Amino acid sequence: MNTSIDKLLKSLTLEEKATLVAGADMWKTQEIERAGVPSITMFDGTNGVRKPGSTQEMGLFSENMPATCYPTGVALGSTWNTELIEEVGEALGRESLALDTQILLGPGVNMKRSPLGGRNFEYYSEDPVLTGELGAAMVNGLQRMGVGASVKHFAGNNQETEKMVSNSVVDERTLREIYLTAFEIIVKKANPWTVMTSYNLLNGTYTSEHDFLLRQVLREEWGYDGVVMSDWTAVHDRLKSLRAGLDLEMPGPAKYNAVKLVSAVKSGELDESVLDASVRRMLELVAKVTAAAGSKEARQPWDVDAHHELARRAAAESIVLLKNENGILPLAAGKLRRLAVIGQKAKKPRYQGGGSARVTPTRLDIPYDEIAAMVGGEDHLAYAEGYRNDNEPDDALIEESVRLASQAGAAVLFVGQPEGTESEGYDSKTIDLPPAQVKLIQEVAAAQPNCIVVLCNGTAVAMQEWIGGVPAVLEMWLSGQGSGRAVADILFGRVNPSGKLSETFPVKLSDTPSYLTFGDGNQQAVYSEGIFTGYRYYDKKELEPLFPFGHGLSYTSFEYGGLRARTAGGVTTVEVDIRNAGDRAGQEVVQLYVQDEESRLIRPVKELKGFCKLQLEPGETKTAVFTLTPRDFSYYDPKRGQWVAESGWFTLMAGSSSADIRATVRVDMAFEAQRSPSLHRYSLLCDWMAEPRSREVLERFMERMNGQISDPISLSEQSLEFLGDFPLIKLIQLYGQEMLIERSPESMVDELLASVHQAKV
Repeated sequence: MNTSIDKLLKSLTLEEKATLVAGADMWKTQEIERAGVPSITMFDGTNGVRKPGSTQEMGLFSENMPATCYPTGVALGSTWNTELIEEVGEALGRESLALDTQILLGPGVNMKRSPLGGRNFEYYSEDPVLTGELGAAMVNGLQRMGVGASVKHFAGNNQETEKMVSNSVVDERTLREIYLTAFEIIVKKANPWTVMTSYNLLNGTYTSEHDFLLRQVLREEWGYDGVVMSDWTAVHDRLKSLRAGLDLEMPGPAKYNAVKLVSAVKSGELDESVLDASVRRMLELVAKVTAAAGSKEARQPWDVDAHHELARRAAAESIVLLKNENGILPLAAGKLRRLAVIGQKAKKPRYQGGGSARVTPTRLDIPYDEIAAMVGGEDHLAYAEGYRNDNEPDDALIEESVRLASQAGAAVLFVGQPEGTESEGYDSKTIDLPPAQVKLIQEVAAAQPNCIVVLCNGTAVAMQEWIGGVPAVLEMWLSGQGSGRAVADILFGRVNPSGKLSETFPVKLSDTPSYLTFGDGNQQAVYSEGIFTGYRYYDKKELEPLFPFGHGLSYTSFEYGGLRARTAGGVTTVEVDIRNAGDRAGQEVVQLYVQDEESRLIRPVKELKGFCKLQLEPGETKTAVFTLTPRDFSYYDPKRGQWVAESGWFTLMAGSSSADIRATVRVDMAFEAQRSPSLHRYSLLCDWMAEPRSREVLERFMERMNGQISDPISLSEQSLEFLGDFPLIKLIQLYGQEMLIERSPESMVDELLASVHQAKV
């Protein structure tokens, strides 16, 4: 432990320590001038630094200091490019330093449980492995620059409806496999300097005071030693939260809670060592960030042009080519007699969502202007607004659009969810496009066969009303201030699209896993779909989505060779050769899925366990290499309280999407024996039979019991089909009444448990 921090901690008064575990105002921590402890500043920043004019202001509804607005989380997630996201993280670090920001409040890594989630645009994916790897890359890039990340929102915060009071009811297996895995990957691969808890309750306890979540899982199991902070005003009981491991309450000064802490220590209600542990972590954080704040790069202006180019490049990699019949894209600028550009969003683009992630950009590329530059000026374009009131079609605007489209060589329609529909604070009501836009698409497509739809939205949208009539669809997302140039580059082939969907697009909302329970407004969010979220659900239900997870087309084609796998030293290495079979350079995202052919517990058909993005010139071949550990073959078993890898056959699958598997190989895996379930009074007969020692104890007992009853019980495989799910204590009550004249069934089971325990000691 750092000696200077030890000395500093000892020098602080109880009152000073109590103030250090809360903020000083909206965005700063407390300064202890006497002891030389400076304050540190933090601001929102999932896709750009959102710095208000003062640390006293929230700044949600006003312009903030200009910063680069990078693609939102949904867009970055669709790049599937960890190197690129790490580069964005470094750029965010430079801007943070220049804006005197020591902690950037991001990334947001919550799972997309429903496409209605109001903050889905901030989050990377529906899949925990993809989210975890991308989140770790962002944290590593940011913290390399000496700026701390704050990974959020831990955990079970997957809706905006009543999020400050809603109770997320999640079984432990689902929690571990789906909702905690991304955080675990980030903690272990990137060691974020802070983790932010969420507002909601998790299984009846606020996450800010959740001992299981913060102490047992985060600190003890994962080994996290950084600062845990609250979301703003998310502390309810400061003593409980401190004991659970929440170090920093935001915002501050929260003097009432400081008084409570001092009083609790003095009365003996709170051991001062608990407070000291949190203060120590705060001092360690201050030491980390102040060292970077004194570097040469700190407070130096960043290269605005270079960062804008990075925003453009990231946006271009995020755009997903969903459909491209007859190779209508890319457009040939010199061959079009005229191009119709239709839709208000072409001139007034949606490029980010609302709420705490909203950034004041340093500049903004306008799609219409960038397209005009590509074709040699506005003389080669025809523009129609297409819609104003999204809900009510404007016949005059649609007629103008149809006329211009029919006179052009092709039409590009910019459509998407209206401004203000995707934001922190509330969930969406629909995934359909507004009626005015649907009618516009239908009528323009009927008049112009070369019709390209460009979508601007932060989550999946339904398209069944119109997609059959259009040959090409580009998903542009909310891709930040450089998205206007990025989409023009894609449309005209200057950039080959390489984005892949990081979430499933359903045919309709009622197809989605959480449709029946999501956001029903009763302060309970019951995760009844369990582990079957996203593509896991569609696979298991054999339900075809509109576009599957991982889908995305290219202007070239890729061929997959055979999949190869070898296991040595507990690590399985998987390789597959990828060849660019087309005439354009391009990037392919190779996705590796694992399927357990037979399992004791129900499992998804397949699960993503690795991915890589390869840049390939025409005719070039490269090898995608993946490494799998036993964890990648495991499921979480709540009975055993551990991850379980069962020996047996698995199928490894390499594909261009979750539904486009190009190569497979079967592997026979042998894993070490797993710990048997912990036995207790109400353990099932099958649990007693699962481990040799407990089975031996049970068999001896059953032999004794059978000698005293008229209807002996067999432990044959056939009998266990029926009796296996009986708790042993109930079996004794049902068949062993002759043995219970002077003893209770509880005492008999306790005696058997003692025998098992004695044999194991």
